[in-house]
Amino acid sequence: MKLLARHPHDNTKKLPPSSKSRKVGNPGVSHTEPDPEPFQGLHILFLIPHPFFQDRGSPIADNMVLKVLAERGDRVDVVTYPEGQDVHYKNVKLYRTRAIPFVNHVRPGFSWKKLVYDALVLLKVIQLTCKKQYNLVHAVEETVFIALVLKVFSGIPYIYDMDSSLVQQMVEKYSWLKLIKPILEFFEKIAVKNAQVVVPVCQALADDIDRYRPKKVVLLPDISLLKPETNPSQENLKLDLKIGNLMLMYVGNLESYQGIDLLLESLSLVIKEREAIDLAIVGGEVSDIAKYQEKVDRLGLTGKVHFLGSRPSNQLANYLSQADILVSPRIKGKNTPMKIYSYLDSGKAVVATDLPTHTQVLDRHVAMLAPPNPKDFARGLICTIDDPVLRLKLGIAGKMLIQQKHTYSAFRKQLNGLYDRLKYEILARPPRAIQA
Repeated sequence: MKLLARHPHDNTKKLPPSSKSRKVGNPGVSHTEPDPEPFQGLHILFLIPHPFFQDRGSPIADNMVLKVLAERGDRVDVVTYPEGQDVHYKNVKLYRTRAIPFVNHVRPGFSWKKLVYDALVLLKVIQLTCKKQYNLVHAVEETVFIALVLKVFSGIPYIYDMDSSLVQQMVEKYSWLKLIKPILEFFEKIAVKNAQVVVPVCQALADDIDRYRPKKVVLLPDISLLKPETNPSQENLKLDLKIGNLMLMYVGNLESYQGIDLLLESLSLVIKEREAIDLAIVGGEVSDIAKYQEKVDRLGLTGKVHFLGSRPSNQLANYLSQADILVSPRIKGKNTPMKIYSYLDSGKAVVATDLPTHTQVLDRHVAMLAPPNPKDFARGLICTIDDPVLRLKLGIAGKMLIQQKHTYSAFRKQLNGLYDRLKYEILARPPRAIQA
């Protein structure tokens, strides 16, 4: 089925040959000044379906994209949830949906709270598109379906910024959705096929959507967040926590897909053979910390596991530098955790599960990879604990990988190349029909 789409709105104005110039100077003296040059960039509607800005993975990635677009000089209107801190860039305007009482504290992943605010994002988008003209929609995650509706009725092309597979995410969280998985995949297919370009965050996602035959795919991996700290933390973890052993460290949220249960169960096996080891966990909500503290006590790990709570990402380098081994026990999903790039950049040894979420970036030259079960993951930890030379080799190799491929300059170059091509395609060519 094909529905003809109208031409996308073009906010550039052409001056007719006889356009008037403004008179300046003294009365009676003929001086003219040409009118200002018309805006030559893109007017972009940027849709963010989570609290923004927050100091965690997806919002950090969105903020990097906004920074690059602002540097380009494009005009960007951002529509997002009511929660989060404002960001300030030239030519970037932030529009938030109204806040709904008792619908707050929206967490990562699919939830009914996100559905409520996604509906409000749609209403805000309708308001804006009735007043303004946009050349392009940059749609993050599930807002791609809002962008698809806009393309059908207004002809505005869109980018699908794909941080994860929506279908996989929903089915993993609610197993009963497997019954309608083919229907969910059909809608995902329509969203992918009609995107001007799909921008997955990792190769596994790109491979996954290849069966949908997208028009164009441009990979845009995350990067390391480590940078010189202007106000470094004076916190000395080993001193403050009275740790005289090697210290493992996990950084990130404590959602179930991160594999914290696997990590704690593996550590309980490690402690039976190598007692001189502690684990510091940086991040997590208060409720999650309380839940996992109970598990720590049940496993007999009290005093060996230290929950530090949230810490600012601009101090991440300091915390990672204090660890001896960094761990990523993630058990679900295909997208590579953003923390992996900072882990590697720190120059410390990394132990991770040998799943596609990690192996599309990591191999055994830059990390210790172990199967996602307590016995094997514990064995991987013990091998790394026992071999300081291996830790050094892995740390050096990981840092070299990041410096070669995953810097901000590489990210900016890739995104600028994408937008340069899009600008030409959108302003110089007619749109394509909607594909079913």
